[in-house]
Amino acid sequence: MGLLLLGIACVAAGGIAALAASRSPARASRLAAAGVVTGAVLGLVAAGRVLLTARTEELVRAWDVPYGAIVLRLDPLAAIFLVPLFVLSALAAVYGTRYLADEAAHHSLGAHWFHLCTLLAAMAVVLLARNAVLFLVAWEVMSLAAYFLVTFSHEREEAREAGWTYLVATHLGTAFLLAMFVLLGRAAGSLDFDRMRQAGLAGSPLATAVFLLAVVGFGTKAGFFGLHVWLPEAHPAAPSHVSALMSGVMIKMGIFGLILVLSLLGPPRLWWGGALVGIGAASGVLGVLFALAQHDLKRLLAYHSVENIGIITLGLGLGVTGAAAGLPVVSFAGFAGALFHVLNHALFKGLLFLGAGAVAQATGSRNLDRQGGLLRRMPWTGGTFLVGAAAISGLPPLNGFVSEFLVYFGAFSAAVAPRGAVVVALVVIAALALIGGLAVACFAKAFGVVVLGEPRSTRARDAHEVGRAMRGPMALLALACVAVALAAPLALRLVAPAVAQVATALGVPAAEAPLVGATAAVTAVVWVFLAVIAGVALLALARRLLLRGRAVTRAGTWDCGYAAPTPRMQYTASSFAQPLVDLFSPLLRTERHETVPEGPFPAPGSFASHTADLAARAVYLPLFAGAAKALGSLRWLQHGRVQLYVLYIALTLLVLLVWKVAS
Repeated sequence: MGLLLLGIACVAAGGIAALAASRSPARASRLAAAGVVTGAVLGLVAAGRVLLTARTEELVRAWDVPYGAIVLRLDPLAAIFLVPLFVLSALAAVYGTRYLADEAAHHSLGAHWFHLCTLLAAMAVVLLARNAVLFLVAWEVMSLAAYFLVTFSHEREEAREAGWTYLVATHLGTAFLLAMFVLLGRAAGSLDFDRMRQAGLAGSPLATAVFLLAVVGFGTKAGFFGLHVWLPEAHPAAPSHVSALMSGVMIKMGIFGLILVLSLLGPPRLWWGGALVGIGAASGVLGVLFALAQHDLKRLLAYHSVENIGIITLGLGLGVTGAAAGLPVVSFAGFAGALFHVLNHALFKGLLFLGAGAVAQATGSRNLDRQGGLLRRMPWTGGTFLVGAAAISGLPPLNGFVSEFLVYFGAFSAAVAPRGAVVVALVVIAALALIGGLAVACFAKAFGVVVLGEPRSTRARDAHEVGRAMRGPMALLALACVAVALAAPLALRLVAPAVAQVATALGVPAAEAPLVGATAAVTAVVWVFLAVIAGVALLALARRLLLRGRAVTRAGTWDCGYAAPTPRMQYTASSFAQPLVDLFSPLLRTERHETVPEGPFPAPGSFASHTADLAARAVYLPLFAGAAKALGSLRWLQHGRVQLYVLYIALTLLVLLVWKVAS
């Protein structure tokens, strides 16, 4: 525990040092990056030690805050979330030193790095806290630090609106968490998590109420569809290395919190698993559908965060269903797939957001239809973006495939089990298959329009590769996507202690058989990966040997009769996705604005489309408009006269005094 706390202290110290060095932006960036990298290395050593030994380390100290105590525990569950936190934070910090170099004249980089380091330290404490007061304090610090990072470019209205939306959403979620912890605290007589676990709430109506509050409170942070409205606004507005951290790590705090509360409640009810599977299926399918309809690259990636949270929740729902139905193999595979995808999503989504930042910096735009032809001009960025796109689409031989395979493995095990989990299994299988197909289509669009073809703008034509400080983290993340897939059996062994911890807390008997079965299945997949890679390598070698000593020339493909094709003749992002967008038009409700050429001498035509968020359009915007109208009717209370405001306060105090005396 001491090593981990030292790492967190290094991260915090890096932020304070950067703030003190605000007058020298370059120095502030270097100090913060040094603190984050040092802290990340120390934290990874501590987390890795716990995962390898399955031990638990704890620190307990008294705290003068009412009902609070400093109870920090590093167990396998916390460690499995700390690994992506420290890996991605170190790489994002290095990337940010170059990414922000051109912003020094317009923004205070010292303040930015201070808020970033505060966010990282607060997330680490959230993962370690085992007292509700300490947990909520760290949660609030994390939320406020993220707000300041989202509004980094506060001179832009987009960033201010995104920050406001995020702030409202996160505090609404916190209100549900506060109510949840109050209920747990009253039942247990303490706000320590260990006492809550011992309260014996399993099967009671209170447990169901706590579960529902946890789903809403933590689901708001995680980005469950319907509670996600802040996410596609905040991710595009934030700097790209911040977007990588928010998507790759911060939204996982919601997943961690949900798992933690489930472990406090004991054996679950069967319908809890079905509810989580339903939430996961809706988030996964709708997230990827709305991603498919986007024109902004970072907004597209933001909706894919909703999609991947859906995949993780499918695994959690399967694990809870297995625990409730007495199916250890199903429970283990579901939880293993979910926790493994937590790590994998951090790697490939971090890579994709860093790649999007490199593209936006090189071309001056996030609009897909302002890109094109970047593979020849930015080969490192284009190549690593391809790896990330294939990984997030669940294609072999990359890490995204392995974690989704584990969820499939659990679903098929549930489908053939004698006890009733067939419906849940079929929903998981159908949802994963649909999500996978749509994700491939979406990233074929994104990669093809951004990286392939011909430049669609002057800035894209003049683009050049980004610096080494930005290329290096992208290359390491791309290598990690391959390495984790090929070392999947070992990675599964590291995830196993966290899975066993969660499963045991939910009443699943400890056994080695589920681990053996899942490891055998994953090992078989890895051997297939290696066979395919070896086959491709042999074909490449044979081709090289056959062509040795022969002239090899290149020529353009058939040009369909166009002697001088232009970039305007390429597919746009909208035209590529149109068949699928039209197929799901009842859900997407895409708005189209077009001017059709008419007559023998037609005027220029035009076409534009816009897909508004379903939840925002159908629920939140009408709700906020109604609230604004209702509150506007109380405007008469605001006279601008200070003496009346003092009178209001005095009357309120008098009423409270009378009520207190009467009671």
